Amino acid sequence: MKKSGIIGAVAVVIVITTFFIWYFNTASGQRTVKSWQSNNSGGIERIVKVYSNDGKLIEQYEGKIDIQDTEYGNKVLFDLNGKRVVIYNATVVTEEK
Repeated sequence: MKKSGIIGAVAVVIVITTFFIWYFNTASGQRTVKSWQSNNSGGIERIVKVYSNDGKLIEQYEGKIDIQDTEYGNKVLFDLNGKRVVIYNATVVTEEK
């Protein structure tokens, strides 16, 4: 391989590595890592609070939870202790422990 080809390959590796280091040090990159952790480990230890439309606490869940919401925002679902929980048309607040 020519010297210029090796230099070009090294330059590409440096640019890609720099991009990944930069990206994963941004808030967006850190959220991505947290999502990967949640997806690959069955969830994150969380507290999930469900409120009615008038602000009253309806239910609270605690445990290792991986939250999935829908595109339209009217449904949230997760599995907890082997059971599926589906919440429609409520305010849901999740907090990592």
